[in-house]
Amino acid sequence: FGANIFKIHEGGWFPIVVGAVVFTVLTTWFRGRQIVADRIMRGRVPITTFVKSIHEHPVERVDGTAVYMFSATDLTPPSLMANLKHNNSLHEKIVLLSIRSETVPRLLPVQRLTSTEIGDGFWQVILHYGFMEDPDIPAALAASQQRAPHIDPEQVSYFLGRENLIVTNKPGMAKWREHLFAFLSRNATPASNYFRLPANQTVEIGIAVEL
Repeated sequence: FGANIFKIHEGGWFPIVVGAVVFTVLTTWFRGRQIVADRIMRGRVPITTFVKSIHEHPVERVDGTAVYMFSATDLTPPSLMANLKHNNSLHEKIVLLSIRSETVPRLLPVQRLTSTEIGDGFWQVILHYGFMEDPDIPAALAASQQRAPHIDPEQVSYFLGRENLIVTNKPGMAKWREHLFAFLSRNATPASNYFRLPANQTVEIGIAVEL
């Protein structure tokens, strides 16, 4: 370091600046996703409690299957809560879907899906992918009907939560980093494209998240 420090003013500053920018972007994204996950998980209702309340206080059920994507397998997806609040109804069959990335490059088809029936038309489904695989949710669900609830591809609706990020003075990150994270999030690949969900069967529900 001592021998090379004199070269900084002769052009060595450039890789240092590039490295600092890349480091700042990566750490901001990582910290921002942690904050968003913490804000979303805070106050969530356990899925068993939610299903029990539906059983005790039935709501109108409509034909078809709804797939709600959420990372936590034991909590109620925010998009499900929002949909019930606004429409006061639920689909006849509801699949709570989580994605797990494994530490192996690829998985066999029989290792792809695990499912658990919760009751009252609710199913918890976990799709497992190797770190070199590209998720294709419709294809995975169609190929795993024997280990999952029967899903008619033409009668399924996919529900995603889209975070509307709000920059605040709350503890977590500096305000300029919150603005940077909001910019990165707006320009990230949409989850519906990444998971190859059909556009005409996908519903995105906005969720306000204060950083």
